[in-house]
Amino acid sequence: MASPTADFAAWTGAVQARVEAALERFLPSGSHAPARLHGAMRYAVLGGGKRVRPLLAFAAGEATGADASRLDVVACAVELIHAYSLVHDDLPCMDDDVLRRGKPTVHVEYDEATALLVGDALQSLAFELLVGHGAARDAATQLDMVRTLATAAGSRGMAGGQAIDLESVGKQLTVPELELMHIHKTGALIRAAVRLGAQAGDPLSPERFERLDRYAKCVGLAFQVVDDVLDAEASTATLGKTAGKDAAQGKPTYVSILGLERSKELADQLRREAHAALEGFGACSGRLAGLADFIVLRKF
Repeated sequence: MASPTADFAAWTGAVQARVEAALERFLPSGSHAPARLHGAMRYAVLGGGKRVRPLLAFAAGEATGADASRLDVVACAVELIHAYSLVHDDLPCMDDDVLRRGKPTVHVEYDEATALLVGDALQSLAFELLVGHGAARDAATQLDMVRTLATAAGSRGMAGGQAIDLESVGKQLTVPELELMHIHKTGALIRAAVRLGAQAGDPLSPERFERLDRYAKCVGLAFQVVDDVLDAEASTATLGKTAGKDAAQGKPTYVSILGLERSKELADQLRREAHAALEGFGACSGRLAGLADFIVLRKF
């Protein structure tokens, strides 16, 4: 019998491969006009990344008995929003980075105007998937899913968090201020991935849905804490993006505020809180618990 670790690794590999195939299918062909834009969209999305948000969507969906074809749609919609955010974040007017997932960023490989349009088009495609491919069992749930993703991507979510991030360069934030920024910038889309995955299956009671959201909040913050730790400790080759960029740009991070060891302790505390939020879900929460471990214990 395979060990739990081996089983989890096999599951993540299978989901990652499934999501890659679905993204390949949903993205416009690079041979269709406008070919340069479509080619750049595929360049930005395919063949890279850990696919953490799709993994979370699949794990939450498995916990509610969701059909895999619905989870394909949800996972890809969330990943397209994430990919668009990376393309825009890397632009010279934002973080001005030249490396992403081990290859030149989109504006370097193509040009700035194309990169801007790639982000716009990926965001639009995400919502096209949600409304056009039967992501939910009923229309009311599907409408709520669209609202969830829109809020997570907008000024009260990811875009708002990025705005706070840009305004905070060179400033010394408190831990609550930093947490507020990352609840928006990183946490909102991670929470949306869990919520949308769960909504693709059978309805949950309000209490269980709230516990699942608490899990997602803890995991979302832990993801950012670990990102800050890795930015301080890991190499550019390991990360696939420019290491030490936050410190060089004077951005407030958990490491700059708490220090390396306390940041690691916080990440582990959030991992334990995520596990605690899943108590009572039974065996169906195993994948979610494994992802909390994966996020906190990862090395890249």
